[in-house]
Parts: sequence; C-alpha cells; structure tokens
Amino acid sequence: MDEVPIKANTVLPARREAVTLRTEDGLSLVGELSLPAARDPRATLVLLHPLPTRGGMMDSHLLRKAAWRLPALADLAVLRFNTRGTASEAGRSEGAFDHAVGERLDVAAALAFTAERGLPSVWLVGWSFGTDLTLMHGCDPRVEGAVLISPPLRWSEAGHLRVWARSDKPVVCLVPEHDTFLPPERARRRFGAGIPTADVIVFPGAGHLMVGHADEVLDAIVAAAVPEVPTPLPRTWSGPHEQRQVTIVAS
Repeated sequence: MDEVPIKANTVLPARREAVTLRTEDGLSLVGELSLPAARDPRATLVLLHPLPTRGGMMDSHLLRKAAWRLPALADLAVLRFNTRGTASEAGRSEGAFDHAVGERLDVAAALAFTAERGLPSVWLVGWSFGTDLTLMHGCDPRVEGAVLISPPLRWSEAGHLRVWARSDKPVVCLVPEHDTFLPPERARRRFGAGIPTADVIVFPGAGHLMVGHADEVLDAIVAAAVPEVPTPLPRTWSGPHEQRQVTIVAS
C-alpha cells in the first residue's frame, strides 16, 4: 500500500470504545477510550480539554488528533472526555460548568476509570483550561507526570504548583511564542518560581490554539510520556486508515 500523508482528518487504526465516566456526585460524563489496535499500550494519556465556555471539548483539534494518531504511532492509550456540562459530537456530559471547582470530580472519575481498566503509566495532558484542571486536581499517586499545552494559569495558584514541585513528578509546559494569556517569559518566571524542575518548551510562531503546530505538539507529548518512542513521529502512513469530519457542537 502506498504511503499517504497524515492529514488533519486522518484516523489511524485503533480499538475505540465510547465510555461513560461516573463522578462521585452522580454525573455521567461522555468519553472515548482509544487503544493500540493489536497490542497492549505502553502508557496512557488522559486528555483535559480547553474552556467549554469558549468552545473547548473532547473534539478540540489537538485532542482528537492525539486520539486518532497516537495509539497507532506510539502505542498509547488515549482517554478523552467532556467535562461536566460540555458537549461534543459524542454527546453532552451531565451537570454544568463549574469554573474548575466541581471539575475536580471529573478528573477523579477519569483517573478512577484508568485504574479500573488497568491502564499503565498515566499522564495528564491538559490544554488551556485543562492545564488548570491538571495543576489543581491532577497530582494524584496514579499519575506519572503532566504535559501542559498553552497554560494560562488562570485558576491554578502558586500553592497548586508547589504541590507538583513537592511530588517530583515531571511537568512539561508547551508554551506558544505568541500566547496572549501567558507568553514565554512570564511562563518561565511563574513555573520557575512554582515548579523549578518544569521543562518550559517554547513553540516559535504559535498562538494559544497551536493551529498549524499539531505535529510538533504530539511529538512533545510522546517524548515526555514514552521517551523510548522515536520522535518526530511519522508524517505518512501506509496501512489502513480513514478520513473523518467532525461536527463541531457548542456547549
């Protein structure tokens, strides 16, 4: 089979399952688990989406690309889900947006799910609002480390950073050069003071949404969570695949 470029809508082979996460306060959250097609996963990514009041959801472009590619390219399990009150093509999670407070139980439900399924080496991957959820609620014994994409540090505070610093868990910050929320120099100062061991990686030319930089973001996630997998990842594919269009749903 001829090699074809991996494009924005390319879906590579995986075992994909619609899942429901149950929170301690009785909510059902819509999600999807993607596993390597023919082998056990090396590690697990739990994806936390951007702000739902600004269009963030489990189908936000970096997250769906991670779910569509990384089980095949890096042998990763990928769990993505809609936090409370958030909608996507897969459906709407119960509850209502709670300004990063009630979402603590959503993060806990996702981690409980990974434990129930026996998924290995769990990493949290937060994007924008998802980085606040990671920093505030994600420093759990079941978590190996965190990748923070475009962290705004909007809700998370110095105390949350200190918890991660004391944990000694690796934290990798992917900071767009032109991020209007937390540009590189401020990010270096904030993380340098709060988590001195955090690795701050600047993405030249990128804005907050990382449009046009998905390949490099996925490379950085893989390099953090499974450094034994060579990066950059392949940009072409010669096996079975499909092209999929996603219907964008407003929360």
